[in-house]
Amino acid sequence: MTGYPDALIRRILRETITIAMVGASANWVRPSNFAMKYLQHKGFRVIPVNPTAAGDIILGEMTYAKLADIPDRFEMVDIFRNSDAAGPIVDEAIEIASDKGVKFIWMQLGVRNDEAGV
Repeated sequence: MTGYPDALIRRILRETITIAMVGASANWVRPSNFAMKYLQHKGFRVIPVNPTAAGDIILGEMTYAKLADIPDRFEMVDIFRNSDAAGPIVDEAIEIASDKGVKFIWMQLGVRNDEAGV
């Protein structure tokens, strides 16, 4: 599938309150930083996930090393990593989905991992 119907995207965004952003960066010139700031401005809570920044605050939120470390529930995992890294992240999201409330996986433009989609 190359695209998704607008109605589906609207439903996903309506059902999402909190997003775990894997690959979030404190560097303001990185796309993940801009996206995190934008999503926060639109009313979403965005929890940064980045093992090298774990324990730091990014845009007002504590950063965690991995999804399983986040103490709160979140409906979406937003992946700001390359296509090869997406598979293990999706596997982790599926593993913790029932405990954390994960319903959706979102990958950025250009990130595609067909094995993760199965």
